Amino acid sequence: MYQREHFQLKETIVTILADRAEWIDVAKAEIFASRLIIENYISAHPFFKVTMEAYDADENAPPLIQRMIWAGNTFDIGPMSAVAGTIAEAAVIKMKEAGAVFALVDNGGDIAIYNAGSEPAVVGIYAGSSSVQNTGFLIEPADGILGICTSSGTVGPSVSFGIADAAIIFSENVSLGDAAATALGNALKEEGAENIEKALLVVSDVDGIDGAVLIQGNDIGFAGKVPRLVKANVDYDIITKG
Repeated sequence: MYQREHFQLKETIVTILADRAEWIDVAKAEIFASRLIIENYISAHPFFKVTMEAYDADENAPPLIQRMIWAGNTFDIGPMSAVAGTIAEAAVIKMKEAGAVFALVDNGGDIAIYNAGSEPAVVGIYAGSSSVQNTGFLIEPADGILGICTSSGTVGPSVSFGIADAAIIFSENVSLGDAAATALGNALKEEGAENIEKALLVVSDVDGIDGAVLIQGNDIGFAGKVPRLVKANVDYDIITKG
């Protein structure tokens, strides 16, 4: 049975799962440290926080900041598009290094998961009022960390310029996955299966993006390699949300 904790630090609201309670404390400490790095950088570079366009590379910035800049620039969007996934990934990396066999941080729908156990895990899909209900992805055990990042124009407080109920990205680079989910969600401006197919082209040929799912109303589109869909009991009350 996994240990679970809902944790909030300022604007960062996460759900943390681990095979032992002590790894949750490791994650919380790393979330604090990551936020401090980001806040300090923003204090010195306020434009970093507000720009929605590519940000000039800064070789003097901390590595965490450089990852955010690179991820956003890959899609010509601002570095804060990668903030949630970057924090989630940093926390899971520390949990893994500390000895966790299973570690998951869900930062408002941007998930980093490490599952080195013997059983697969199921990550549920929440796509608002779309027709995709009580469905999840089967995540097989693996040696590395996987990012499952989601953006939505109809669910949650995140900024999106599109109408997707859920734009979902799978990537071993969680920072990149977070920015890609934002870009994918932004790309869907109109309803219809043909528009979903066009929007998926934004991410389908990007190095580091393993797969993508785009959901809007009754329509769903896939690109790349996507984990198997399975039935799941998606409990809205335990979904990480602001």
